[in-house]
Amino acid sequence: MFDVTHSIENGIERIVYRPRERRFATPLVLQHGMWHGAWCWQDWQAQLAEWGWESHAHSLPGHAGSPVQRPIRWCTLGYYLAFLQAEMAQLGCRPVLMGHSMGGALAQWYLKQVGDLPAAVLVAPWLSHSMMGPILATIPRDPAGFVRSLLNLTTTPLVRNPKRAAQMFISDGARLSPQALYEKLGPESLWVLLQYNPPFWRPATAVDTPLLWLAGGGDTLISEAAQRRSAAHYGAAYHVVPEAGHNIMLERSAPATIRRVHEWLVAQGID
Repeated sequence: MFDVTHSIENGIERIVYRPRERRFATPLVLQHGMWHGAWCWQDWQAQLAEWGWESHAHSLPGHAGSPVQRPIRWCTLGYYLAFLQAEMAQLGCRPVLMGHSMGGALAQWYLKQVGDLPAAVLVAPWLSHSMMGPILATIPRDPAGFVRSLLNLTTTPLVRNPKRAAQMFISDGARLSPQALYEKLGPESLWVLLQYNPPFWRPATAVDTPLLWLAGGGDTLISEAAQRRSAAHYGAAYHVVPEAGHNIMLERSAPATIRRVHEWLVAQGID
């Protein structure tokens, strides 16, 4: 059994799951990726709460229930990172950080710029060194969307209809339909994607935080082979979820995947 609170305070939407019998003192902070919001974690939050974990998911400004504080086209990774740091700091302890896609990039930025954590889980995250490969791969797949993104400095055109959203994020067996997914997605900056490349970004050469890297075997956005190389750079534990799309936490395999995460955290001695 658990309790759920959903609030919007100081311009940030937060969804918190608290188990009534808390087994672990260390909370989890869940950072969503581009176009998404705190909503994308709720199935995993519910399961984690059943096992005794407290989890905090938030939506960045202009995403899901968080109102716009800066025009989306002018949002940067540094801007987003400041909000993630604030969410981490307000807990009063060092949490486990879980990040999906761009949220996984923010986790890598956090570990490089702020410091180590008890553990971090990277869910189909951006690659360790650069996202230029995945960026270039989008051009032949959706040239019209790519041109529109360049013209208005947002990546919103890349998810402009249910078909495009589904192609990017989910497999045919996902728990959300293409229409349901599309209706939940919002606008997103182009700068955040362009920033995550040299000379603006270089990964940490050494990270002491225990890392678990989850890759989708059917991810059409970031190849499994590229993710494997990035995980090796950090010396991260690496797990491929067979046939899963980029949104690993929304696939039918999601219950088994979060169980693996739970077991890995327990094995790290997280209390």
